[in-house]
Amino acid sequence: MPEPIVRIRKVSKKYAREGFEVVALDNVSLDIERGDFVALMGPSGSGKSTLLNLIAGIDRSTEGEVDVLGTDLARLNESQLAVWRNTHVGYIFQTFNLIPVLTAYENVELPLLLTNLSKSERRRNVETALELVDLTDRMGHRPKQLSGGQEQRVAIARALVMDPDLLLADEPTGNLDARSGEEVLNILATLNRELGKTIVMVTHDPHAASFAMREQHLEKGVLLEGQPEMVSQ
Repeated sequence: MPEPIVRIRKVSKKYAREGFEVVALDNVSLDIERGDFVALMGPSGSGKSTLLNLIAGIDRSTEGEVDVLGTDLARLNESQLAVWRNTHVGYIFQTFNLIPVLTAYENVELPLLLTNLSKSERRRNVETALELVDLTDRMGHRPKQLSGGQEQRVAIARALVMDPDLLLADEPTGNLDARSGEEVLNILATLNRELGKTIVMVTHDPHAASFAMREQHLEKGVLLEGQPEMVSQ
């Protein structure tokens, strides 16, 4: 068996809030293989986004081990984590997080400005990423000139432009209508199926989860026991 690219062991995450301790994750263990497409499901407050942020190195666990791509994230300082994230992780947010004054092309190019790539190399990467989400005809448009679905597709292209090992999506269809959400989910499924991208998607929507290869359910910070449910694409 190959070594999982995400290896989470006995992870807990606790916050102090108004004098009380809030347990966001409680003794969670999870493996994710290369090429997997996992839907993290559960109600609001179940710890889904917290777990995603631990995998991304955006947050740190209180207890336990988070090993991603052979790196124990607890051993990296903040600047090392930032470099690691930019190299290995593409993150898709529910709220798109595009910069309004920049075009689709410029928004997608942003992560590449931190690299040593030449202008022509950056252009090639940006155009490839926008082609993957079928938006080459909108690269000169600013966010306000795009629909919500198109904005999220630009955000996916930005997450892809560094060719990351891991694609993380936090409720990627949460702000979209049904048709746009379906387009985004089809793009994610295609990236997984045809390009072998490893994807972890947080969602509370069973229809969105049906696009994944398997589901993992969280309830009040606890990963529910039992075999992962396999779903067909």
